[in-house]
Formats: sequence, structure tokens, C-alpha cells
Amino acid sequence: MNFLRTFLASVLGTLTALVLGGIILFMLIAGIASAVNSEGSSSALIRDNSIFSLKLDLPILDNVPGSQEFQVSLGLDAESVQLIDLVTAIDLAKANDKIKGIHLRSEYVQAGWAQTKTLRDALVTFKESGKFISAYGDYFTQKGYYLASVADSIFVNPNGGVEFKGLASEVLYFKDFEDEYGFKMEVIRHGKYKSAVEPYLSNTMSEANREQIGSLIASLWETIGSEIAEARNMSIDELDAIATELKANLVENAVKVGLVDQINYKSEYIELLKNKVGISEDDKLKLVDYNDLLAGNAAYKKGVRDKIAVIYAQGPILFGDGNETQIGDQVFVEAIEEAVKSKRVKAIVLRVNSPGGSAMISDILWNALEDAKKEKPLVVSMGNVAASGGYYIACNADTIFADPMTVTGSIGVFATIPNVKGFTDDIGINAEHVMTHKNAVGYSPFEPISPGFRKSALEGIEHVYETFKQRVADGRNLSLEEVEILAQGRVWTGLQAKENGLVDALGGLDAAIEAAAELAEIEEYNLTSYPKVETDFDDIFALMSPFAAIETKIKSALPREFSAFIEASTSEENQALQIQARIPFSLDIK
Repeated sequence: MNFLRTFLASVLGTLTALVLGGIILFMLIAGIASAVNSEGSSSALIRDNSIFSLKLDLPILDNVPGSQEFQVSLGLDAESVQLIDLVTAIDLAKANDKIKGIHLRSEYVQAGWAQTKTLRDALVTFKESGKFISAYGDYFTQKGYYLASVADSIFVNPNGGVEFKGLASEVLYFKDFEDEYGFKMEVIRHGKYKSAVEPYLSNTMSEANREQIGSLIASLWETIGSEIAEARNMSIDELDAIATELKANLVENAVKVGLVDQINYKSEYIELLKNKVGISEDDKLKLVDYNDLLAGNAAYKKGVRDKIAVIYAQGPILFGDGNETQIGDQVFVEAIEEAVKSKRVKAIVLRVNSPGGSAMISDILWNALEDAKKEKPLVVSMGNVAASGGYYIACNADTIFADPMTVTGSIGVFATIPNVKGFTDDIGINAEHVMTHKNAVGYSPFEPISPGFRKSALEGIEHVYETFKQRVADGRNLSLEEVEILAQGRVWTGLQAKENGLVDALGGLDAAIEAAAELAEIEEYNLTSYPKVETDFDDIFALMSPFAAIETKIKSALPREFSAFIEASTSEENQALQIQARIPFSLDIK
């Protein structure tokens, strides 16, 4: 028996050493390859008459996780690209005389509407330099076409088409499901527009929710339609008619109505590109991608000591440490404090792309940012969404920038806790309690919410809501009465938020960085990004677990409202009431 134990321990130790050794070796090879690539590549390798091939087939994120290279290599996650890298590559292509134009592939853009507009704005600036943009697609989704509409010419596969139908948002409701199977979410909320919890309370959409979603998508379409109309030299009425009657679904029709310029197979299109840059049909087209451009980019200015810190707040606001895709108090408070303590950092830009989450963590981050603002200029840049808790952490900045298609606001509060009383009754499970006081049980998933618990929870929600409004009033220099009109959980586009005073200006991350430099009174600076999250071995082993991958796939296949129900039912944190400042789960605009 001792021999067997010793043998198994030896085998386990050897396997562990091999796994750890393999991980370390992989990291060393990746690091060396990265270093060789950055040192060995330069803009000098880009040849005359080259074309920047901008193929947008990867997920586009504000901040890419540091563990991405490892996850991709193991097939645990898809490769993604950082938005600022794409914008930088477009700017570099504009400045490089060897690059004559851009070959754009944007059929299936994996980005939010605000991120897509940021890319489109960068492409508009590129085109204004006098260089061409040519777009080709086998089939353009609506978002992909919006981006492609900036091109001088748009080409489509003979068997392709264009999705151009207007905007819609679909919301799933679960009240009948809850009644049928005995699983329900007990809801306590404030704000008539706080529709994040509406699917648990009704099986139809309220008029308030229909009003706010209708207003939101109409504002988004105003931006989309006006920019496409300008680029294609068409009227808004013409575009609306095309969308209403689906006149562009067949490629021939797309050409007739003016959304597309030519129908070509890709091989024919490539010949047209060769002709455009003046090379013969026998020569190979010289294409460069964004990595080629970034490899030769001397973005870091030597000898310049001043810095602007860009803190990426991406993902839901949750209890816990936090990382590149989840906003937790520990990592983000540390990031804010590090930026404040650094003598080289002269200003802070907070890039927010968050639907909100925990009201308590939102307030902790607000407080850290309030302290930071006393030391250094603080500017906010809003991405796809900066709503509810995402707006909470943004509202006290010196200046707030939003994209016209940012979804923001949602100043409201709610709490949801799972209840399985109906289900347990059906299967013969009964919970009994012994108490010293009538409200001693507090919350139990096996009993309806008691009047005492509901009263206590509502008092907490009202307190958080009033605090939230006061934060906004102080940060935006508005009265509480003015904030109440804009609040109640209602969501707004960035365009609407600029009109009603919730944000200061329209613009992307670049505009926010420039504003921060002006406030800090610096002309030359380098950028440094936060949070700086180090992936440890526990994270790596968690990623390697096959069960983690299966769980992720199952959750991604479920409707978001139902996923939220599962998480709430299984989370230990939900044994206590969690007051949420969060945008509607199902605000999926397509």
C-alpha cells in the first residue's frame, strides 16, 4: 500500500511538473515571439502601392484580457481585437504614403453600435486624406453595411445581399413560465422605466418600457440613417422606404436602390483593386493587416515623461476582485489609486462599457473616482453602454463624452431574489422555521417574501435611489427635480443624453483623451492603461477545466433573463439582498 501511495504521488508530481513546465515554456515562447515580431517588423516592410486589408471578423473589445493569447492557443476562447488598436492602425495607414487605400470587409461586425461608429468615424477621417476605401462583402448585415457605407464603392457577391430593415429590440417574458413551474424571481424596484426586472413580473411589455425602447431605437436610427444618407447621396425618406419594403434583400435590388455600386465575385473585385493602385493583373496584390501597421508603430514617445491613464471599466459591476471583463472593487480601486499616486500620470480617462450591477460596488468606485478628481483631471469616455451603475461611476467626472449611439442613463434601482416555493410545494418539500423574532428568517427561497423583509428591502432601495440621484445632481450640476425627470430607470442614447445634460459632449475615446490633456495642460504625453491584471496559475487551471467551457457554452445559449435567474438561484451572494443599479438585461438592438 505504501508503495502504491508513493508511486501515485510520484506520477501526480511528474504530471503536475510537466503541465507547469509546458505552461511556462508556452509563455516564454509567446513572449519571445512577441518581442521578435515587434523588433523585426517595421513600416519599412510595407511596400509601395500597398492596400490596408481591414477585415473585421473578430470580436472587438474595449480592453482585451491579458490571458487571451493563452486561451486562444488552447482553443478555450476566440481571438479578439482591441478597438483602440484598430483606430490606431487606420490612422497609421492614413499617414503612410505607401498605403493607397483600404480594402474593407465588414459583413459581420462583432462590435456594439457605438464601437462601430468609432471605426466609421476613423474611416471618414482616412477618406478625407484623399485615399480610397473600397468595401466588399458576400452578404452585409445591417451593422456591417452601416460601416461599409463610408466606402467610395461597395461591391457585393452575385449571390449575396444587404440586410437593411430598420432596428428592433426583442424582449422575452417569463411570468407564465414562473407560474407554470414554480420558479420565480421576487422583485423590488424603484423607477417606472426599470425594465430590467419586467420579464419576471408580466408576460407583456409595459407602455413605459415600450415608450423608452421605441425612443431609444428611433434615436439610434436617426444617427445611422443620416450618416448612410450622406455617404450614399440619398434622402432619409428613400432609406426609410428601402428598409420598410426590404428592397435591398436581393443583390440586384440593392444596386437598383443605390445601396450597392457593383456586383462582382471576389476574384473580379481583386482585379479592380489592382487596377486602382496601378499594378498589372499578373502581380500579386500587396495587402497589409492591422498587425503589420501596429508592429512598426512607435506609439511610445521616447523622452516624454507625462502620461494619461486610461482606465478600462468593461463588463458588469460585481462583488469580487474584478478583471478586464468584470468590474470589481479591489482591482479597480487599486487601478484608480495607482493612477493618482503616479507622478507621471497627469490626467485620468475612464472608459466605461458597462450595463451596471451592484449598487454598493458602484458607490465604492464612485467614491474612489471622487477622491481621484480632487488630485487630477478626470474625463469619462462612454462606449457601447454606460448605464445605471455604469452611469453612476461616470456622473462625477469633470467632462463626460458619449458616442451618439451609446446607451446610457437608466438611473434607477432594483433587487431580485429567487423563490422556488411553487416548485418545492409541487414535489413535496416543505420548509419550517423556528424564530426568536417575527422577521428573524429574513429571506428564504422556500417561502414568499414576508411583509417585514419587503418593507426593509424597499427602504434600502429607496435610500440607494435617492443617493444615486444626489450623485447625478452634484456631478451634473442639476437639481434633484431635474434628475428625477431624467431618472426612474429610463435609458437614453448618447445623442439624447447630450441634449438633456447627462453628458457634456459627443465623441469617442480619442476626444476624451484630448480633453484630458487640455485639462492637464500638457501637449505631449504617452498613454498607460489600467487595470493591470496578472493571470496566475489558478486562473490558468480554471480556464483549462472542461467543465468551465461547457458551463460557458450552456449559459451563452440561454436567454439572458433566464441566465440571470440561474445565476441568482445558485449564487451564495443572493442569500443576502443585492440591490442592483443595472440596465435591462434584454436590450439587444438588431
